[in-house]
Amino acid sequence: MNKYEQKLEDRRERYQDRAEKAASESDATWQAARKRGEAIPFGQPILVGHHSERRDRNYRAGINRLHEKSFALSEKAKHYEEKAASVGTGGISSDDPDALVKLRSELDECTANQERMKAANKAIRTGKTPDKQIPALVALGFSEDSAQTLLKGDFCGRVGFAPYQLSNNNANMTRIKKRIDELEARRSRKAVEVETEGYRYREDAEENRVMFEFDGKPAQEVRDLLKRNAFKWSPSRNAWVRQLTNSGIYAGKQVREGLAKLKAE
Repeated sequence: MNKYEQKLEDRRERYQDRAEKAASESDATWQAARKRGEAIPFGQPILVGHHSERRDRNYRAGINRLHEKSFALSEKAKHYEEKAASVGTGGISSDDPDALVKLRSELDECTANQERMKAANKAIRTGKTPDKQIPALVALGFSEDSAQTLLKGDFCGRVGFAPYQLSNNNANMTRIKKRIDELEARRSRKAVEVETEGYRYREDAEENRVMFEFDGKPAQEVRDLLKRNAFKWSPSRNAWVRQLTNSGIYAGKQVREGLAKLKAE
């Protein structure tokens, strides 16, 4: 597990801990409401006009508030459970130091699938009848059940892999190749560091970030400028950051120009 993967695992555990805590608090709150409700005799109405009316209404309202709090905590637990489940499901991140290795592996798999689908379609065309087609597909690594499914055809009567399956896979290969090229170019960039009065600007390929580091907390107008250009405060880096992409670099240029204007005013 590399540093990035450990970071994801730590994040998943934090979300799971929050979900468990919220679920436990929800259950405890529900039990507290139930216990308070047991103090009211079954079917006992509020005695309107009696000296106990106000106290009784407040008591019952407190039970309702506990129920509402329990429901809210239950929703909070569900929210964090979903966040924990979604960690790491967004594909291969450019922040992952092993991203290039993983992308090349994914590309190899897609390429193999493309060749396998093309070979299957060729075997089906060449075989012409199931008694020849099925053994040919099995020889390519398909199970007999999979081979028979391919020969059943789709709703248009086409057998084998449909053209859209080949084109979709090919488009995915093109996308992965583009990501590999972009990531290789990004990681081969030389580090950029510009230090000026009040801040330091950095383009760090290792961190995969465009960063602004200030001597102290920047003024509100400076923070607004950074936020307008999608920079976010990163406590772990003690800097305002964006991903190191072409748009991130352009945004950094916009911020630097904006800081120069603010200084000149």
